[in-house]
Amino acid sequence: MSRAEVKLDLSRIVFIGRTFEEYMLMFNLSKEELKGRKVLDCPAGACSFTAIANQQGADVTATDIAYYHPFEQLAEKGFEDIEHAMLNMEKAQKNYKWDYFKSVEGLRNHRIQALIDCANDMTKSPNRYVPAVLPALPFEDKEFDLTLSAHFLFMYADRLDYDFHLQSIQELMRVTKEEIRIFPLIDLSCNRYEHLDKFVDFIQSQGYITEEIKVGYEFQKGANSMLRIKKV
Repeated sequence: MSRAEVKLDLSRIVFIGRTFEEYMLMFNLSKEELKGRKVLDCPAGACSFTAIANQQGADVTATDIAYYHPFEQLAEKGFEDIEHAMLNMEKAQKNYKWDYFKSVEGLRNHRIQALIDCANDMTKSPNRYVPAVLPALPFEDKEFDLTLSAHFLFMYADRLDYDFHLQSIQELMRVTKEEIRIFPLIDLSCNRYEHLDKFVDFIQSQGYITEEIKVGYEFQKGANSMLRIKKV
């Protein structure tokens, strides 16, 4: 499916991302774990993980619904989205922990850096940024050693039902050879995803082992755990 065949309303897409450093903390990763591995970031948004990890010896592909749009438009939209998000953040600071960012200005700087790194890499290596819409990905079976999925599954439980989550994890398992990590395990109301135990039971029934791991990153209150899924 080409970009021309997909008509999405860019105004409905929020193009904001996390930095490489945030990813390393969110997913409890070391640089040694990344070297030489094929990694998928799904959905990747405006995160800088792909750009920086590829510089450090990994082979990372980013995929997101946003990539159906021209990259120049996305970068422009990203700067607008950051400013809009920061205005809302000023009003909702009490819902977050500020140990990492220290202030709204610190958060803004991180989001801008992620966007700049992502936009620059999109220009230099556009083939790394693959448009796709879960629960269907345009990749081969077991194409990636490691898949990372941040701030999507579980978070939007109010609009993405259990069947969508089930189909999405099946697709992530299809394209992943060794391991999947999902962060965080809560919804936008800071509550643990209500179907998480049922979700985990299904994954284990497919021959995987799972582990909930506390990580050294918490911005949204309660968002400090990831789900690690490995093939037995």
